Amino acid sequence: MRKYGIKLAAVVAGLASLAGCGLGGADTSSGTPTASASGAVTGKVSLQTWALKPKFTDYVQGVIDSFEKKYPGVQVEWLDQPGDGYAEKVLSQASGGTLPDVTNLPPDFALPLVKQGLLLDVATADPKVTEEYVPGGVDGYKYAGYEGVYGYPWYLNTDVNYWNSELLSKYGLDAKKPPTTLDELIAAAKTVTEKSGGKVYLMSRKPTLIDLTNAGVPVMSPDGKSFTFNTPEAAAILDKYRDAFKDKLMPRDVLTTKYAGNTQLFNSQTVAWTTAGGNYITSLAAEGNPTLAPKVVPSQAFGTPPLYVQGLSISKSTKNLPAAIALARWVTSAENQAAFAHLVNIFPSTKASADDPFFSKSDGTNSGDAKVIAFNSLSTAKILQPVQVTQAMADFIDQQFALAINGDEPSQKALDDAVAKCNQLLNG
Repeated sequence: MRKYGIKLAAVVAGLASLAGCGLGGADTSSGTPTASASGAVTGKVSLQTWALKPKFTDYVQGVIDSFEKKYPGVQVEWLDQPGDGYAEKVLSQASGGTLPDVTNLPPDFALPLVKQGLLLDVATADPKVTEEYVPGGVDGYKYAGYEGVYGYPWYLNTDVNYWNSELLSKYGLDAKKPPTTLDELIAAAKTVTEKSGGKVYLMSRKPTLIDLTNAGVPVMSPDGKSFTFNTPEAAAILDKYRDAFKDKLMPRDVLTTKYAGNTQLFNSQTVAWTTAGGNYITSLAAEGNPTLAPKVVPSQAFGTPPLYVQGLSISKSTKNLPAAIALARWVTSAENQAAFAHLVNIFPSTKASADDPFFSKSDGTNSGDAKVIAFNSLSTAKILQPVQVTQAMADFIDQQFALAINGDEPSQKALDDAVAKCNQLLNG
């Protein structure tokens, strides 16, 4: 899976402890589907989810049961596919003409089906989608070169910065005034490394395309047909990381296969900063490192917060469009999303959810503060890595960035090589 697909799959995996929680559904659709989707909500309609059985059978079945209760003439067939190989399964269904009426697809999984003309432009069939869901979520299902919106945003997540207040205070920094830019981060990292005698780090990860996007680098052409991130500005960012690495401001393993990941290093208190989802502190207290949890201070992600999206797309060949749209709206309604989010590490995608105090008001704890920071970030969060990026592209980019940061390749050459390879894979 791609980067945000991995993150969301991890969210799903983290839901395991909530099995057996049954929920009813609620109808929060504003009005009825438009004329292009007119007709009685009746008959058979299929819904496919991604790795929600058996852990979340009660929740999803409860939503389905309440939908069928509201529309007595409708029968929902619920399909659920395992986590591994899901993208390939969907492509196989599409090629075989068996794509379900409503299918759970993150934006990158939906793109190949959009290119084949297999998904419905839901904004044409149901214009209210652009009014009732957060802009970033809707934009996730818009694709360069294709008019329309090809999915209802379902559940969302984003990143929050987390700081070890004890370590920062010990080494001369204030966790209540954390760095907000790369330059500030590097300066703070130098302070921590020097005062700890190299025993503790602040920085512990390489840059990604998300960092380049946040720095204003045009990662891809507006038409989505070529990558363009080999700019002098991007080279300057890699140079800053190269210099930081040379100055031993990051662990040496950050460039090797032994790299454990910055969250694991943070959990072990080897480093004093990480990024993670909105309920990271809650999970840290429960199973990661309970003694560390009270020391963690959250702050908003640098720049534009990254957006991780799951959504429901509708097959263009559905024979029951009214029921398919009604079902997609039902599952993604504010109440049904809120019921899900009250139980798990996700955030709802509807604008109406902004008024829910569960998300918008902290209980005064650091975990409550982090949840509110994450939720408020969703209003401006965007998908920062182009959905065209495949795993092969991401791996090659990572390799080239490592060469530049280690000083084995000039940053500009590493970027040129990465762009050339990505364009070859894109157009191959």
